[in-house]
Amino acid sequence: MTKSPLVLAITAGALGALTQQAVAAGFIEDSKANLTLRNFYINTDNREGAASPSKQEEWGQGFIFNYASGYTQGPVGFGVDALGLLGVRLDSGGKAGKAGVDRTPGTLFPLESDGSPVDEFSSLGLTAKAKVSNTELRYGTLQPKLPVVSYNDGRLLPVSFQGGQVSSTDLRDFTLVAGQLEHSRGRNSTDERSLSIAGANGSSASSRDSNKFYYAGGDYKPGKDLTLQYYYGNLDDFYQQHFVGLLHNWAIGPGVLKTDLRAFDSSSDGKNGSAAGRADGFVSSGYYGNRVTKGEVDNRAYSGLFTYVVSGHSFGAGYQVLNGDSDFPFLNRGDGEGASAYLITDVQIGKFQRAGERTWQVRYGYDFTSIGAPGLTFNTVYLHGDNIKTPNGDKSEWERDITLAYVVQSGSFKGLGLAWRNASLRSELPVSGAGTPTQRDQDENRLIVSYTLPLL
Repeated sequence: MTKSPLVLAITAGALGALTQQAVAAGFIEDSKANLTLRNFYINTDNREGAASPSKQEEWGQGFIFNYASGYTQGPVGFGVDALGLLGVRLDSGGKAGKAGVDRTPGTLFPLESDGSPVDEFSSLGLTAKAKVSNTELRYGTLQPKLPVVSYNDGRLLPVSFQGGQVSSTDLRDFTLVAGQLEHSRGRNSTDERSLSIAGANGSSASSRDSNKFYYAGGDYKPGKDLTLQYYYGNLDDFYQQHFVGLLHNWAIGPGVLKTDLRAFDSSSDGKNGSAAGRADGFVSSGYYGNRVTKGEVDNRAYSGLFTYVVSGHSFGAGYQVLNGDSDFPFLNRGDGEGASAYLITDVQIGKFQRAGERTWQVRYGYDFTSIGAPGLTFNTVYLHGDNIKTPNGDKSEWERDITLAYVVQSGSFKGLGLAWRNASLRSELPVSGAGTPTQRDQDENRLIVSYTLPLL
């Protein structure tokens, strides 16, 4: 993997500092490493639309190696992190796009030129880091988890980005962050790709992307039960986005009421803001009718999720409103795979992020610790979205998810995790037609066995 001169320079500085201080206290002594083993099976039943593929099924074994060094001594501490990923195919059916094949690969493995999945794929990401007081600079492989950009870890291997980031907790009660991302490596890929949004991405010659995503913001925590947030994100030539949020815990009676309020304001940037740029392919998905601004980012998303937790039970309800002509824009790879949106409606299959969509949801969870079964949890959520703008009038969709998970609490297999995730999505959105949204009815099951082995 080719690294930029800045990554190599910082890495050389870190290694040089280590050499000068020979067994520098902190760099080695504070190093941590672990290996996560993830066995992942996914079965997706596409119940409507085109006959092929009607069923996508894959099974693989993932290995995720994380190494984080400590810092060298001195006013400026240097260090190096590493992320090693390996995916091994155990089963994946036939070939993608081949007529008459009942089972085809889904999203776990890269595909060969003939549509068959590879036997294995791997990558190594390095991150150089430097620290002064409680301010840290990182350059290389990053996995940010912020409202305006969040890496996805919902498959065999996680997504990662390449870029630079500075974060600081030097100011009391504040956590501040700023950075720039240039490329991304997908959850089923070994290559680095530029960044895009839905509507402009894909594999066709008309696809458009960018290698400059800027972000900045922070959390302010005036008390232990309240967090206020502001973040800004800008994908060059596509969109700019402002986010404000509030997180609050309120003890009521025997339980706690958790409040999660979010608001996004997204608008066009650069080429997406001009007719010429949109004509060249810098467009967003959405419904624009006959407007001359077709393809321009124009979205405001407001949501609130309220959860009451008491005696192992959690009861939740939420509502989300999307205004504007475009879908909610969020950062993804050029192929659209493995993207996460910081919406309360981003669930197992769908995201409920369509132009004009109004979504309500109810949730329930139970922690069996209260009845003597620690490690066993159950969660379910039901979402219903309507008012989705399409050329054929307003449409609706719904999804129901169930998760049953258990983590072994003691003995030789302590930390071993077992999970079953089941989801059903039903949609009125058309599955074909020029200029219209596409969504197939789906039933999906995921079985996940995971274990993290400490190495250092």
